[in-house]
Amino acid sequence: MSKDIALNSLGFAKRPEETRVVVAMSGGVDSSVVAAELKKQGYDVVGVTLQLYDHGAALAKKGACCAGQDIHDARRVAEEMGFPHYVLDYENTFREAVIEEFADAYLAGATPVPCIRCNERVKFKDLLETARDLDADCMATGHYIQRKMGAHGPELHSAADPNRDQSYFLFSTTPEQLAFLRFPLGHLASKAETRALAAEHGLAVADKPDSQDICFVPNGNYASVIEKLRPGAADPGEIVDMAGNVLGQHRGVIHYTIGQRRGLGIGGLGDPLYVVKLDADNRRVIVGPKEALSTRIVPVREINWLGDAPFDSRAEWHLSVKIRSTRPPRAAIVRPLSATTAEVELLDPEEGVSPGQACVFYEPEGTRIFGGGWIWKG
Repeated sequence: MSKDIALNSLGFAKRPEETRVVVAMSGGVDSSVVAAELKKQGYDVVGVTLQLYDHGAALAKKGACCAGQDIHDARRVAEEMGFPHYVLDYENTFREAVIEEFADAYLAGATPVPCIRCNERVKFKDLLETARDLDADCMATGHYIQRKMGAHGPELHSAADPNRDQSYFLFSTTPEQLAFLRFPLGHLASKAETRALAAEHGLAVADKPDSQDICFVPNGNYASVIEKLRPGAADPGEIVDMAGNVLGQHRGVIHYTIGQRRGLGIGGLGDPLYVVKLDADNRRVIVGPKEALSTRIVPVREINWLGDAPFDSRAEWHLSVKIRSTRPPRAAIVRPLSATTAEVELLDPEEGVSPGQACVFYEPEGTRIFGGGWIWKG
């Protein structure tokens, strides 16, 4: 291809109609707008939707993705805009790669983030391979995050709209995946702009509500899902203080999370008590004062590094880190222990740090994401 041809909006030196892009379509407004916009720009668009769990269960749940009504909505958008659409059955893959680990992590007293594992193990792995098999030049998604070209190749950056930013859920995107992925919505100032684009295209999903909670968890009831997957998981046990004194009984470790104060059923004991640790092996919920939740040192493993120099080429990195999706990044010193493990020192202690959550690395002053890893012990 001649170097004289200008790069198109997806970064290829060829005309849009010669550029095939697979769009991962969940049936929601975001991915639908991505597909419609790219089709309007003249690209060779192929829509792909993953069926991730049982249709029957999904039809009864509004606001989920990747099943039932959402597959119908994605197919309808493809028909309206005139591009091919395929539905791939990934139920077994999703159960093995995401749901089973989710259940095991909860039983072990961790607080997992299955949306990250789904991106990492299903959408950006198997689906991305399918896109390559379809001879696509790239794969586009409706995630709110930005991909920018830097001196050393593509970089991951936070979305322009901080209220929609999904960088916490995409930290494990590898450099190889990033080279193939595109995020056309990351530069938009607000979700209102996305809905306006959907209306402009006449899409039936323009006013469709955003998906809520975890797609395979009806009404946010984690415990009921885990009880079905792991019978006996809700066995009762003891609530104890940090010295091991029994304060009461609980109805199953899976009903509790680090930092929880309400619903413990041990009121009238003076100062408020919080869940500070879950001992799943001994079926114990350990409670303590609020200050016992403060954590300064956070062990992190399975690190995916997106910096230019190797992660373990320095003794320490001064970065900002986010240890929960709902909290802002805060200053930290990240000390590599190997290429994939580190000790993270928070300059100001954080409450409620929980194994199973992600620790995501950010540029201290700026928008670049340097990857992250998994918090693995309390």
